Amino acid sequence: MSFEDEPIISFDTPGTFSDLVVGEGQIDPAMEHELDLQRFHIRMANSRGRREAASLLIRKMYGWRGYAVDPGIAHALNKITLFAETAGATVGTMTLCLDNDETGLPADENFRDKLDVLREEGRRLCEPSRLAIDKGVSKRVFAALIHISYIYAHNIHGFTDYVIEVNPRHVVFYKRMLGFKDFGGERECTRVGAPAVLLRLDLDYMGAQIRKYGGMMEQHGGERSFYPFFFPTWDEPGITDRLRQGRN
Repeated sequence: MSFEDEPIISFDTPGTFSDLVVGEGQIDPAMEHELDLQRFHIRMANSRGRREAASLLIRKMYGWRGYAVDPGIAHALNKITLFAETAGATVGTMTLCLDNDETGLPADENFRDKLDVLREEGRRLCEPSRLAIDKGVSKRVFAALIHISYIYAHNIHGFTDYVIEVNPRHVVFYKRMLGFKDFGGERECTRVGAPAVLLRLDLDYMGAQIRKYGGMMEQHGGERSFYPFFFPTWDEPGITDRLRQGRN
């Protein structure tokens, strides 16, 4: 494997389907079985082919929910796109947009007045967007994408807050699983043609939860958030080094 092909991080997911899957509602009983050990790789979508694979998954998952999809994921200096793959298939992706004076954030289209309040307070904002996880995929994939984006935004570049636009029916999920708070109410999201609620998460809070629960998984003591499925803190230096080097 060449240097350019090495992932940011790889991990295995043992366990039962119902313990690991990210989903809403009941699992089909036919899917209740022991999974073989499955290996996932997280990479940076730093080539045209990888960006197109991530975009294809977004169109698939957003279309399944009946949402419109904003065009393309053109490479830009103020954003990175991460994707997860297993056995050569792309099964998860997210794009992290970093606020700047020239382009701002996607959420400015609908919530500029709210975001400007935070900017005036000296907060540095970034926006996880275009998040898509294929059906039946381990919750560790979701946690890995968010954790790596946190390292990139907070630990490397000093950003202070996540802001996200989510469909109202997903608000409880993001509050319970990651600790997001209401910030901005509900408005129409013009990019996807559906209502959206603006949420905010202080990245210092996320860091504290990672230090407390990261890597615990089954030993989480009843903690119901996603933080036990984040990486343990001792994995962060290696991830940070590979992100700084631009390794995919």
